Parts: sequence; structure tokens; C-alpha cells
Amino acid sequence: MAEQLEHQIAVIDYPGAQQSAIHGLIDLFETANRLNPARDAGASRFSVLRLPADDCRGEYQCGLLALILPPCLTGTVEKGALATLKEWIRARHCEGTIACSVCAGAFILADADLLDDRPATTHWVLAQRFALEFPKVKLDQDKMLVDDGDVLTAGGVMAWTDLGLRLIERWMGKPAMLATARMFLIDPGGREQRFYSSLEPQLAHADAGIVKVQNWLALHYARSVRINTLANLAGLGERTFLRRFQSATGQSPNRYLQQLRVARAKEQLELDERPIDAIAESVGYADVSAFRKIFQRTVGLTPGAYRQRFSVARGSALVPREFQR
Repeated sequence: MAEQLEHQIAVIDYPGAQQSAIHGLIDLFETANRLNPARDAGASRFSVLRLPADDCRGEYQCGLLALILPPCLTGTVEKGALATLKEWIRARHCEGTIACSVCAGAFILADADLLDDRPATTHWVLAQRFALEFPKVKLDQDKMLVDDGDVLTAGGVMAWTDLGLRLIERWMGKPAMLATARMFLIDPGGREQRFYSSLEPQLAHADAGIVKVQNWLALHYARSVRINTLANLAGLGERTFLRRFQSATGQSPNRYLQQLRVARAKEQLELDERPIDAIAESVGYADVSAFRKIFQRTVGLTPGAYRQRFSVARGSALVPREFQR
């Protein structure tokens, strides 16, 4: 049996880190070692270390292949406790270690100045706060995984599976990645966060006129809406309204309305089986072709594909009636 090349990966257990993700990553890499079809031919293997944040000092654990910052279920990382960790991360990255994050872990990488002028992602719920806090980062909240070579960021809480599979494919090859994905019943590619995300209206921006418009749109999204109507509702001139709406929400009024309509359409596609043209009309689109294009551009799936993947009504038909009570 040929000698195997060992790659060491550190999964950082920082204050508030999700423990199931830490142990899940360790299990994922250990499974890849076991299932790798080339394991007897000198193939790479992973040695995975759970590293408490307060043990990240000086030159400790230098020579790592990768370090991973797992999710934080609260979505808020305690920065005060991470000053030493940030310096350690920067030092390891300068040595050639690949820096990786999942979900809120991206806040730590960004705070360590490793994401400036780079594409990155984080959980879609955290995206607006992240963009305000780190405006230099090229945030793409639709992506489940952004691979920028020496820095990888993953989006949702469970996106550690996508990150792990990418690292396995990079260092062990596609056969090992596919074998691991099959064992864990993970879709090995093609997922995007926008399949799962929904509009989360931000109302804490303290612009009362814009909040009034947002609340009005939440009730009247299916109407034909003109900018001057919204501006009047906010008590503003059109140019001032457009500027303040963009500043408060991060979007233009038209884009915001599109996302609101798509969010309502997604709810209906999940919960009932009415024809798609009826759902399109109910959320404000008389032209079903235009609705399909906007829906696919926003969600990344056609309305039909979204219904097939997420419909509760469709799934319940497969469950025996006595279990549906």
C-alpha cells in the first residue's frame, strides 16, 4: 500500500459556533477518507482537528491545508472574544492556508480583512446586515458556495455540506466526493440559496416614510403600482423617495415589489395546486410569461420546478390519509 499524503484541516470552535456543524464536518472528511476509491494508491487523506478558538495562539497549528469557521446559530458573532483569533487567521492565510466560512462565519473572515474586494456569500437572512457592515465585500447572497481559490464562503446553516464536498473534490477528486455525497444523501451540486430564500423586509432603518410604503406594499403588492403613488404615500418627491428607498432597503422600489410578489407566489406554489397562471395573476402578473421569467431570474428555478421541489400539497398526496391528520 502506497503512503498517503495527509492534509490537515482545522474546524474552529469559536464562542457560539454550531456544534453539529463542527462534528458533521469531521464526520464528512473521515467518511471521505474511508470511501475514497484511490485510498490504497497513495491518495490524499484528511486529518481533521477541532480547534477551540482560545487555543489559536502564535504559530500553533501552522501548515494547515484549510481552516473552517462554522455557522453560528444566533447569527451574531461575539467580536470581543475573537481579536486573537482574527490575527491567527490572517497569519495562517499568509502561510497559504485556505480560509473557509459557513453562514455567520463569514463575519469573522470579513472582520479579519480577508474578504475585501472579493466575492463571498453568507446566509441570506444575514445578507443586509453583512453588506452594511462590510461594504467592500462583493456579496452574492444567492450563491450557496463561493469558491475564490484561497478563500471559500458558504451560505446557509447546512451549507457546510457543500463546502466539505468542494474541499473533498479539490484534494481527493470527484469519485471520492461523489461516494461521500451518496453516503450522506447530499445533492453534490447545483444548489443555490435563492431556492430557499424569501423576502425579509427590513423595517428597523428608522425612515418612517419608507416603512409606511413597505407596509402598504405588503398589503397591496398585487396592484399596478406607480412610483409617484408611493412617493406621495411617503410624503416625498419622486427623486428623494427613490434615493431614500434604495438607502433604507438596499433595492429599488420595482425590484422590492418583484421580490415581494415572487415571495407570495412561492408560498402559493408550496401550499396549493392551482394553475401557475392563476397564481401569477393573484400576485399581480397578468402576463404569465413575464411572471415565469421574473420568477426564474429571482429564484433560479421555474415555477413548475419550484413546485415540484417544495410543494407541501403535492407531497401530502403521497402520504397515507391516516397520517395527514
